[in-house]
Amino acid sequence: MTSPVGLHRVVQPAGVLPQAAWRLDASAAIGPNEVRIRVQRLNLDAASFRQLSEKHGGNGDAVRAEVLEIIATRGKMQNPVTGSGGMLIGTVEEAGRRSPLGLRAGERVASLVSLTLTPLVITDGLARWDGRSEQVPCDGWAILFARSIAAVLPDDEDPQLSLAVLDVCGAPALTARVVSRYVEERRRSGDPTPVRVAVIGGAGKSGSLSLAAARRAGAARTVGVVPVAAERDALTAAGLASVVALADARDPVGLSTAVTTALGVPADVTVVCVDVPGCEHGAVLATADGGTVIFFSMATSFSAAALGAEGLAADVTMLVGNGYVPGHAELALGLLRAEPGVRQLFAARVAAD
Repeated sequence: MTSPVGLHRVVQPAGVLPQAAWRLDASAAIGPNEVRIRVQRLNLDAASFRQLSEKHGGNGDAVRAEVLEIIATRGKMQNPVTGSGGMLIGTVEEAGRRSPLGLRAGERVASLVSLTLTPLVITDGLARWDGRSEQVPCDGWAILFARSIAAVLPDDEDPQLSLAVLDVCGAPALTARVVSRYVEERRRSGDPTPVRVAVIGGAGKSGSLSLAAARRAGAARTVGVVPVAAERDALTAAGLASVVALADARDPVGLSTAVTTALGVPADVTVVCVDVPGCEHGAVLATADGGTVIFFSMATSFSAAALGAEGLAADVTMLVGNGYVPGHAELALGLLRAEPGVRQLFAARVAAD
């Protein structure tokens, strides 16, 4: 019997969902409600790729070997240190007769669920990947379940660009939802105070989309926080933030000071999009009482965030960005098409990869 959430693919330990499993069955034969994708490219989660690259001192061959080992051992791509994976693009090879995903053989799609729960086999040894970029050209197959999510890739965009956008499409969608609620609440109450948003890691993929989404949702002033001058210059040129600030997100006081100086007050909404650990306390400190912190980074320690907020007596709501909001793919691709600054940053990133 094929479970809609993939329980039948769990090898060990029994009884857990695929994301929590140590190993999955990635065999190619599909059940009636599954879909098999011929995989053409993976997009590794930024936190996972950074951890692997730092572990191996930037040695691409060693990174490639470890990624292959993880996939072969676990039947999926789930970094055992960060717990994160990424996503993929490929072509539908076969769709089960009872699959509710509406996909047809031959369609080129992006998975909108994590590689940490996607049965995956690589058949080419990642021979075309140098181990030095998040995007991984490859050949192999993956299995989608009835409760998986996938999007047909648009014909008018570079697939690599679409993959980079769809990899983080949950971030701008949740940012827009939260900011819209703040704007609407103040409108209803007659409060003229503008909504202010800080995005930590504003020049990155999820960060740049979140800045664009916050502005569209009605944020009156936004600050994009970046760690180095090159990112400051790139984000400034993109024009996505009201102001760009330099700060190390791991320095709580420095980050809080940078945000407060840029906005004049702490942020109503702080969005954390960095791929390094140790940024939780600064994000909390940079957020106003009654405000919201959205954590999108897979490097986040949620115990550190919760205990840090308690220790600071910070009255903030903390949200985990789970990567899914209804309409998230369409919203992110719409921002790519409508916001030249978003396209500029993404195109530069894809070219560098």
